[in-house]
Amino acid sequence: MMLSERQQLLLRRVIEGHVELGRPVGSRWLSDQPDVAWSSSTIRYELASLEEAGYLRHPHTSAGRVPTDAGYRHYVDTLLREGTLPAGRRPGEFELLTIRHEVDEAMRMTTETLSRVTDLVAAVSAPPLRTATIRHVEVLLLQPRVVLVVVISSSGTVTKRAFTFDDPVDIGLADWAASYLNEQLAGMELGALMLKKKLEDRELPATERVFLEALAPAFSDLESASEQVLYVEGAARLLSGRRFTDLSAVNDLMRMLERRVKLLSILRSALSEPAIYLRIGAENEEPELRSASVVAASYGFGHRTLGTVGVIGPVRMDYPRAIDSVRSAARALSRFVEEVYE
Repeated sequence: MMLSERQQLLLRRVIEGHVELGRPVGSRWLSDQPDVAWSSSTIRYELASLEEAGYLRHPHTSAGRVPTDAGYRHYVDTLLREGTLPAGRRPGEFELLTIRHEVDEAMRMTTETLSRVTDLVAAVSAPPLRTATIRHVEVLLLQPRVVLVVVISSSGTVTKRAFTFDDPVDIGLADWAASYLNEQLAGMELGALMLKKKLEDRELPATERVFLEALAPAFSDLESASEQVLYVEGAARLLSGRRFTDLSAVNDLMRMLERRVKLLSILRSALSEPAIYLRIGAENEEPELRSASVVAASYGFGHRTLGTVGVIGPVRMDYPRAIDSVRSAARALSRFVEEVYE
């Protein structure tokens, strides 16, 4: 159904009024709005038409109307098409470049800020470790037979692995291994196929080659570490704010938040979206999210998409603020990873 300008405006006012007031919106409230210049009878007629078209519904216990999932979808699509979303978060709200160059800190800061400015549950997936590069390697002789390998990645992640040998290790061999590994592996991606070959250089003397083979698990374990870490913040806000009218919907959402693997899978769906990922109510495939909405966007740099940032909340949410905040957070993370992933 093609909506008239009058119907477009009334639908928008009903949605924005319902989000603000938390209750059904009636013709009397609409007629008091400064940009609504029609009589109450005309407004009631148009509301009935919007209800018949599936954009509004009429609770039995109220004279007002509330938006349906289809109504919210039409509203959001119109905002995105017309470009009438807010201009952007205020400068510095999602600024990450001034903090220490550590992905863990940036992810936590983004999640906390996003939840605070939207008053929703925020979720951010960190880049897989295998997408980082090796920045520095240390080979330290802790005891005569114990060697510690420390690997520092471009994302700031520090991993340590201790190896125990049957015989004492020459300190000169440990120093040589540190120099060789930094020379050969610095700047190489943890998931690169060449990494294994660098550790199995057949041209090296037997003693050095055997020593490197013993240390190889310190790198092969990192190479296989592809699972993404998920940061979540704001569940308490939804519980305390009574944002859901159906308590069973809250329980469903809480169960979803506990199942990090499933939530991470949902966020990964946003990686294929060219702009904003938005699922409203029944549009969500997961039953636990049928009473919620998900707004997400991917971040990265160049042609590399590294993760997703998003918010989850009731269908009755402030979509302009949610979309704008998610976009701003994704842009900030993109700038951050471009700076950090050298």
